[in-house]
Order: sequence, then structure tokens, then C-alpha cells
Amino acid sequence: MPPPLCQFLRLPVFITALLMTCQGYGLNRPNVLLICVDDLRPELKCFGASYVKSPNIDRLAQNGRPFHRHYVQAPTCGASRYTLLTGKYGPSHNGALFIRSQKVEHPSFPAWFRKNGYVSVSVGKVSHHPGGRGGPDWNESDKPEMPESWDRHLLPAGSWQHPRGAMHGLANGEIRKNAKDMDVYQTFDGPDTVYPDGLITNEALRQLEELGKQAGKKPFFLAVGIIRPHLPFGAPHQYVKPYLKAKLPPTPHPLKPAGKTTWHRSGEFMKYNLWNRNPNTDTAFALEVRRHYAGCVTYADALVGRILDKLDQLKLRKNTIVILWGDHGWHLGEHAIWGKHALFEESLRSPLIISYPGIPQPGNPTYSIVETLDVFPTVCELAGLKVPTYLDGQSLLPILRKPGAKGHPAISYGKKGTRTIRTKNHRLITHEDGTIELYDHRSPHAETKNLSESHSELVTQLNKTLSGRLNTRN
Repeated sequence: MPPPLCQFLRLPVFITALLMTCQGYGLNRPNVLLICVDDLRPELKCFGASYVKSPNIDRLAQNGRPFHRHYVQAPTCGASRYTLLTGKYGPSHNGALFIRSQKVEHPSFPAWFRKNGYVSVSVGKVSHHPGGRGGPDWNESDKPEMPESWDRHLLPAGSWQHPRGAMHGLANGEIRKNAKDMDVYQTFDGPDTVYPDGLITNEALRQLEELGKQAGKKPFFLAVGIIRPHLPFGAPHQYVKPYLKAKLPPTPHPLKPAGKTTWHRSGEFMKYNLWNRNPNTDTAFALEVRRHYAGCVTYADALVGRILDKLDQLKLRKNTIVILWGDHGWHLGEHAIWGKHALFEESLRSPLIISYPGIPQPGNPTYSIVETLDVFPTVCELAGLKVPTYLDGQSLLPILRKPGAKGHPAISYGKKGTRTIRTKNHRLITHEDGTIELYDHRSPHAETKNLSESHSELVTQLNKTLSGRLNTRN
């Protein structure tokens, strides 16, 4: 059972106020709504992209704290979600959570809340597999991706048959078999449910209704994972239509970088049907890809809006911590990459918004550097729970209290032993063979001009910090 409010009186005033607000709804602790969006760049109006229509996420940002310099630990879905859901550094590949499932040493993020009296529910793509299970079609109940974490973990597949089909599904039940036979982008004139995310959102609304019935008895930890804008870029026509003739700003630094970097051939993107076109050499095609990605973002935004509206309709918003998190960035032609998997800024920076009742200076963004590792301990403190000692991140409460509070360098890692540290002004990337990349973000060259040879002292300093932080990595 949750401890009485008197045990929280030593907490900072603004947290105590939050908990007192929750007491007014009959709970000792606030609910948690975690919304995960796949492959979402910080290309939202509230993050400075004026050409993107994202009114619902913008509204959440106005009522919370948007983190404009949030970085993930790994530029791939499974490894990034591993960090969010465990609060730990981990492997750099998509099987990270399944490896952990064979030997669970510490409770996960939802398991910790469940252990402390919360009902925990996931809908959609929260861990790497939508629905959180393994097997050939990702639907075998005896192979959970996150054991002991969820009271219910759900993926309504509908006409897409199973979670694997929903993951890369296009309109009306089209399932990816051979990617070369599936269009890289598509739009279809139909309702939200013509794509898998519509079904995911409908189920999330049903779960909110059910969880809302327990208000005053048990708080909930509800995680909802929206798949779009993940490849292939398919969305209902109403969301793509505003972009079909839209002018978009030019892509910065569109050329393949010189020297050894974490550049790759965009294999995940290039394996789809591209109609024998290449966005790196065909500017008209590149623009169409970007337009359809933007349409998928607006589709995801509309689904987020439906979830937030339901929270309001059930009168739960004043009793709920809301977190919106993008699992990593996505290149749309920067460095001649179409995808993630690199250690450049575009792969590692993603949106993070935290909103809760009583947040000071709502709507004021922060430009302090933070990491995905920090979400787990932050939400624990907001909810009045003890922060587990095994976590690798640190609480963001000082920044939630004051947007200008100091952040900390962000650590990330990729394939083949590559790793990186991002500070206020620089990014250092190291390779197993000793190759070093150093970039200065105060320069217009940004991550296109390697300065490592002329800044050896800074390289040594940043490398030392990077190595020290990763000593705790599994």
C-alpha cells in the first residue's frame, strides 16, 4: 500500500503540492501516462519546426517542460527502449530486452511502480516488439520481453494478424513480407484505424476508461507506444494532404561525410520499394519522402491528442504525470543518411516532454542537456517513490523546477564499439580502432568537420569523462 502523505513532507514544496493535488482525487500518488513515439525527430512545432502541424503535442508542451536537448543512449529502437525501461546502460542492439529477460536482476521502470502498488498496462510498441512478446510473430505469451513488468500488455493486431504484421503494416492489413514489394511511403483516404496505430489508440482509450474506474483505489502506470512515423511512412490522407505541396526548409549538411564516421548506407530505408529512385541524388524524391514523414508525424500527433483528450474527459489530468518520449531521432538526408543507427546529432536527439500538475513555469522549454536514462528516477521522485539505487541516470527535478538549471553531458553508443559524448558545445565519437571524431556545434560546419587532431587536450578530457560514465554499462 502507498505510504501516507505525511511521509512526503520532507520533499520540495512543488512536489508536495503535486501530491496534495493528488490527495484531492483520493490517491496518495499520481498516475503515470507514458507515451512512446517511434522514430520521432524533434521536428515538431513546439521544438521549432514551424512547418509541422503538431497541435496536440504542442499543447502538452505548453502545459509541461519540453526538453530541447534530450539525447537517447542508442540510435535504435530496442536498445534505446532498454534504457528507458530499465534505467540502465545496456547492449547496443535490438535484442537487449530479450537478453535481460533471461536473468532479471532489478525491477524495470513499470515493475518498480507495480511493486509499489500501481496497476501497470502497456498498449502498442513500448518495448521493442509491439505487445512485448517473442516468437516468430511476436505473440507468444510464454516469451515476455519484460517479465514481471505488466499486469496487461496488449497489441490489437486487427487485420494485420499479429504484432509482427502491425509493426510494419500499411493500409487495410498489408503486412511486410519482402520489403522490396512494400512502398516506402503511402497515403490512404480512410479513418485512423486504416493503419495499426488507430487500433492501438482505441485500445489505449479503453484501458484509460478501465483504469479510470479505479480512481481513488489504485494509481496506474499506463504506457502507450505509437508506431508511426516508423517506416514505411503510411498515414491516412487527411494528415498527409497538408504537406503534398508544402515547401520544406533545405536539408542541412546533405553530403556523405569524409573520413571514418558512423555513416551507413541507410539499409533499413533502401530495402523498401523506392520506384528506382534514390533520395540522395533525386531532390524531388527526397522532398516527397520528407513530406510523407511529416504526414506520419501529424498522424501520430492526432493520436496523442485523442489520448490526452480522454485523460481530460475522465478528469484524470490533474492527477497524472504525462511523459512524451521519442525513442531516437531519424535522418532525413542529413549526412546522406535516411534512417537512424548513426551517432550523429540527428540520430540521437529526440523530443522529451514532462507535464504534471503544479509544474513551475509551464511551457518554458529547457536547453539543458539530459538523457533518456534520467526519465526513470525523475518519475519516481515526482510520484513520491524511492529511487532505486541501481539506476544509472539522475533526476531532472531541478530542471523541472527551473528550466535554466544545469544539465549534464549525454552518453550514447552504437555498433562495433562506437560511443559518443555530447556536451554543450561539442560531440566526441570514438571507434574501437582508435579513430576519433570531434565536432564543434558552435561552428556552422557542426558535425561535418573533424577537429580532433587540433584539439588533443579536449579529446583527452572528453574521452576520460565518456569512459568513466560507461564503467557501469552492462
